[in-house]
Amino acid sequence: MTDSLTVRDNRTGAEYEIPITDGTIKAADLGQIKLNDDEPGLATYDPGFVNTASCRSSITYIDGDKGILEYRGYPIEQLAEKSNFLEVAYLLIHGELPTKEQYENWVHEITFHTFVHENVKGFMQGFRYDAHPMGMLMASVGALSTFYPESRHIEDPDNRHIQIVRMIAKMPTLGAWSFRHAQGKPYIYPDNELSYAENFLSMLFKMSESKYAADPRIAKALDVLFILHADHEQNCSTNAVRSVGSSQVDPYSAVAAGIGALYGPLHGGANEAVLKMLRRIGTKDNIPAFIEGVKNGEERLMGFGHRVYKNYDPRAKIIKKACDDVFEVTGVNPLLEVAQELEKIALEDEYFVKRRLYPNVDFYSGLIYEALEFPPEMFTVLFAIGRTPGWLAQWLELTQDKEQKIARPKQIYTGARTLDFVPAEERWA
Repeated sequence: MTDSLTVRDNRTGAEYEIPITDGTIKAADLGQIKLNDDEPGLATYDPGFVNTASCRSSITYIDGDKGILEYRGYPIEQLAEKSNFLEVAYLLIHGELPTKEQYENWVHEITFHTFVHENVKGFMQGFRYDAHPMGMLMASVGALSTFYPESRHIEDPDNRHIQIVRMIAKMPTLGAWSFRHAQGKPYIYPDNELSYAENFLSMLFKMSESKYAADPRIAKALDVLFILHADHEQNCSTNAVRSVGSSQVDPYSAVAAGIGALYGPLHGGANEAVLKMLRRIGTKDNIPAFIEGVKNGEERLMGFGHRVYKNYDPRAKIIKKACDDVFEVTGVNPLLEVAQELEKIALEDEYFVKRRLYPNVDFYSGLIYEALEFPPEMFTVLFAIGRTPGWLAQWLELTQDKEQKIARPKQIYTGARTLDFVPAEERWA
């Protein structure tokens, strides 16, 4: 028995057999369904790609109903507990875990590419004192394509590799400098003796001390947060990277597009919205009234529910543990008590259980970032640094996928047709 879909066009009575592969049909196969040869064939209309696959990928697997997230087949829980961000980055890019020699070479490469050209520093210093860090990051990543013009030769595997190394290495430097810029503080150069997370913390917070010593619990929590954000299938920013990358542009320009997508409040700004909600609630005593407001449509419950997950977001469980480690160092964020009580009620209340509204990764991450004294506008920068290996893995997969074409969605035209143009002197007479 062949896996296929039999479609009957009730307009003509004609029937069509459309092959089913991996649980999908090719949209192009619908093109054969038409009233006559002079008219275009049938197309699908799917705003937001809610049920349209744009690619085949072996990078990230998600089962939203069961709350499963895997990178290259490895459960996120195991990677967060037993691995580190640079090893996970290697896994995403190369498709398998590194040997000891491969890992050491990978870490060495990234560690010694953290410095950026001095002209990049001058470029970033040219921004206004109140420039948003994400705008600075997006512009500076895009600008790297002018410092590495050879990056446009994406058909060369060795060239692709060095650009990937450069971008993973330089993102913390650019992110930290955008943070320092907003504070009017001098930019701190990378310290190649430190780990990836420790070096980032040093560039963020180092002042007059000769050597910045990050608390290992903070560095570990930040590393875990980077892992949790490293990839998440075909989300808005990854789709932007792939769409722009399909023109065969250099990876810096493609990733800059991803940063632009992440900049939007519906994508990268969700954890900031959670903090605003918790502050508005204020205390545990106000939670019942807030819950009632949500049910009546007067309030929005931020940080719960997810377009993909219809179960507990597996990243949220891990991030709760990271919260404990961070607050052990910084002291407990007073909003944590409100968050925990809100979660408890929401998980027990039939209204939320019925709608499968579970905490997502954004519910607790904002509390951690705030405890580390990051302003809300830096939250998406931290997200972008963690997501960079995933964006690059998706871009790399795209460049090697022979089925991929330049992105060019169809549209359904709804405007006027065949109007007669009247010259201006007649229209205005």
